[in-house]
Amino acid sequence: ITLDVGTDNEELLDDPLYIGLLQKRVRGEEYDALLGEFVTAAQEVFPRAVLQFEDFGNRNAFRLLRQYRGQVCCFNDDIQGTAAVALAGMYSALRITNRTLRDQRILFLGAGEAGIGIADLLVLAMVRAGLPPDEARRQCFFVDSKGLVVKGRTDLPEHKRPYAHDHPAVPDLLRAVETLKPTALIGVSGQPQTFTQPVIETMAQLNTRPIIFALSNPTSKAECTAMQAYTWTKGACIFASGSPFGPV
Repeated sequence: ITLDVGTDNEELLDDPLYIGLLQKRVRGEEYDALLGEFVTAAQEVFPRAVLQFEDFGNRNAFRLLRQYRGQVCCFNDDIQGTAAVALAGMYSALRITNRTLRDQRILFLGAGEAGIGIADLLVLAMVRAGLPPDEARRQCFFVDSKGLVVKGRTDLPEHKRPYAHDHPAVPDLLRAVETLKPTALIGVSGQPQTFTQPVIETMAQLNTRPIIFALSNPTSKAECTAMQAYTWTKGACIFASGSPFGPV
């Protein structure tokens, strides 16, 4: 089911062939009322259905999941599905390295739904492995479009704040890798080729078996290719991607 709440794209609004609502995008109380009406109606008509919220964007995704997860059977694939697969991948990587999850320092590129969702589930797994929650969160760092997510920044939305650590500002991913010395690098930025050769080579210098997860999709958005990751680490990395690549 697609919920059409309008668009702010002027080109679409001026297109006589556009089949969506010819109005500006609805936000705020009117938007929330529509979602509430839909959730209620869906439960009445399909009481055993699972509601899967897809592509709702940061502005609404975390908020709607918090609002409805205790009321109805619902799920956000961008936040929770990606996280489940990424945690499974991390467990598989740790079987290869013979390390434990609580020993990992994980650096994320991208601090949207996917990144925060993965970190939240990793933290839960670390807590179950014996780490206190605050200590587990301190194992996860984020780089967004403005650099390392740290407490000193005043531009952080609510979903990033639990991972804003007391650390000096760092302007970019390479500096973050050099400074934080992560064991795992997870890309969920949607920005292609951001795992550059210097970034990957630095990961290999810091770790015997660096964990490199380039999870953005489609393939054109991947932070690096499988060939690049294996070549720049001389075959040492443990690589996973959110897009298909040919055998290497």
